[in-house]
Amino acid sequence: MDSMLSDPKILQMNNYIQHGKVTSYQHVKRVAAMSLAISRFFHLKTDEEVLVRAALLHDYYLYDWHGHGDHLHGYHHPFIAAENAARDFHVSEKEQECIRTHMWPLNIKRPPASKEAAIICIADKLCSLDETLRMRK
Repeated sequence: MDSMLSDPKILQMNNYIQHGKVTSYQHVKRVAAMSLAISRFFHLKTDEEVLVRAALLHDYYLYDWHGHGDHLHGYHHPFIAAENAARDFHVSEKEQECIRTHMWPLNIKRPPASKEAAIICIADKLCSLDETLRMRK
């Protein structure tokens, strides 16, 4: 996880606000940590490398979604992030699928298809809620 966090491409996410005053970089770090915590707390047999890599890249879309003009950002950004992750980090198909499905149930036709994807989906919702309600100030 540490080598990815220091990658200049990942560090670009510091330039974009995700929720409240939390940057995309801070958000994906929190989602990765929460994903690992969920997996370990419940003693789930997961591929932790897939889990962490996909969690760190699940919002790797690299633009300010607040001013991007895409009113369907919630639907589109998982696919943009998966494409960017494949291009820049050569992620596996399983990692791409984790990224593509993290917005379920908003993208109702794309439910998580693996334990790793389901965990990231849940961790993202928990972190997003915390960032939006508690960390705004």
